[in-house]
Amino acid sequence: MLVMPEVIVIAHNIRSTHNIGSIFRTCEGFGVAKLILSGYTPYPAMKNDPRLPHIANKLTAQIHKTALDAEVMVPFEYQAHPDFAALRARGFTIVGLEQDKRSILLPSYKAPKKIALLLGEEVEGLTDDLRNQCDDLIEIPMKGKKESFNVSIAAGIALYALND
Repeated sequence: MLVMPEVIVIAHNIRSTHNIGSIFRTCEGFGVAKLILSGYTPYPAMKNDPRLPHIANKLTAQIHKTALDAEVMVPFEYQAHPDFAALRARGFTIVGLEQDKRSILLPSYKAPKKIALLLGEEVEGLTDDLRNQCDDLIEIPMKGKKESFNVSIAAGIALYALND
């Protein structure tokens, strides 16, 4: 029997509500256990939300445009900074999705049983500090002239490959 890895996705400092909505929808489709939104990443309204209601409601409506209710189906939480220590304590391997000299090409990566997939900023990706905190880095091979995919597309490609 094939055992799929348990996956948590961490979306750190992603600016676009539409990208976040798409990531929610992709996470739902792949059965991701939880989505952690961190840094300045927008997030839907939640219980005991510290934001002003009109701000939380506006961001929730924008995320909903691409999430199409996945934002109420996928467990999520907000963290100012990703808590890698807590994830490691629960047996997760922190895997950054980023082009880097130490990255393993996605088709060659053997997925551990518990993965916390870290996604970074739309333009700059993961900072050096975040890369250094990752146990592994993986990279999607590019065949065209562009150097990267949109973060929500990259998340879908990585989740598909990690669940294969």
